[in-house]
Amino acid sequence: MKNNDKDKLEFIYFNKKAYEILKNYLLYQIDSIKNIFILVDNNTDQYCLPILFSHIDFLKKSNLIKIKSGEKEKNIYTCIQICENLEKLKATRKSIIINLGGGVITDIGGFVASIFKRGIRFVNIPTTLLGMVDASVGYKTGVNLNFIKNEIGSFYIPEFLIIDSSFLKTLPYEEIISGMAEIFKHSLIEDKNFWINLNKIKNISDIKNNQWDHLINQSILIKKKIVDKDPKEKGLRKILNFGHTIGHALESYFMNTDTILHGIAIIMGIICESWISYKINGLSIYDFKNIKDTLSTLYPMQKKIYNLSDSEIEKILKIMEFDKKNEKNKIQFSLLKEIGKCSYNCEVPYLLIKESFLK
Repeated sequence: MKNNDKDKLEFIYFNKKAYEILKNYLLYQIDSIKNIFILVDNNTDQYCLPILFSHIDFLKKSNLIKIKSGEKEKNIYTCIQICENLEKLKATRKSIIINLGGGVITDIGGFVASIFKRGIRFVNIPTTLLGMVDASVGYKTGVNLNFIKNEIGSFYIPEFLIIDSSFLKTLPYEEIISGMAEIFKHSLIEDKNFWINLNKIKNISDIKNNQWDHLINQSILIKKKIVDKDPKEKGLRKILNFGHTIGHALESYFMNTDTILHGIAIIMGIICESWISYKINGLSIYDFKNIKDTLSTLYPMQKKIYNLSDSEIEKILKIMEFDKKNEKNKIQFSLLKEIGKCSYNCEVPYLLIKESFLK
């Protein structure tokens, strides 16, 4: 199936069935094992590649490209490094890249696939919770430009998205709670009953292994529903940015100083933007307090961000001016009308954004 023939997320497969489908595809649709490339970072090379090989043994003979781990590697220079490796290894337009890793790997690997020889095939196998429920879903690819998140990128669709929840066992707890932030966001913008069920969680570490498949699947279905209706983010898809206008600005600000996990920044963004939603978009004070109390309890470490100085807040607000959703030099937010319903293209007064950091 050619990349531009796919316009909806009809290619997501889970666990054992996923590997069987991928194995058959690689055997019968790829000309040679030398046309298969696997992109990993230091961590997934050590902890996740053996799991992939255990399911598809012949991939041991494919070409491996390894980059360093971390958000700082998500830049155009790493893309050039990967492209140079593909060139040295004689990749062709019939080649395929398997991106095995978290959001950095799937974002940068997808972007490289979209530009190398004007586009080659790729498969995403996310190994983090964040990658499974958000970063690898929705065919956005991209890299950061200086301090601006995902400033360079493209829309490009993978051949398959493989979800294997067993990879979660390879993750530190901090990565689990980071990915969980996106699950909370999906419930808040689209599914009130899902949010109510998530409210029953008293500690994220209490989630059992057999519960993850349901949480991941439910979260992906919400994003899939939205992306299918608006693939290129012309309208409805913008609600997926709830919590991200402030969250991404926080993440960008701390990128080169005190590293902050994506999920912690997004939780802060959700709380701030929920307060803004209460002030100007009809969210009830009861719903705001419910959101804030729930997330503050589950994410006590985000409270340290509340100690930002006025000058730091000003710098973070400045970063928001580069947000891709902005129109006519106005910062555009996606805001809740109520839990489960979200508006987009909401203009928010500068002083109200600043005040949200203090709530």
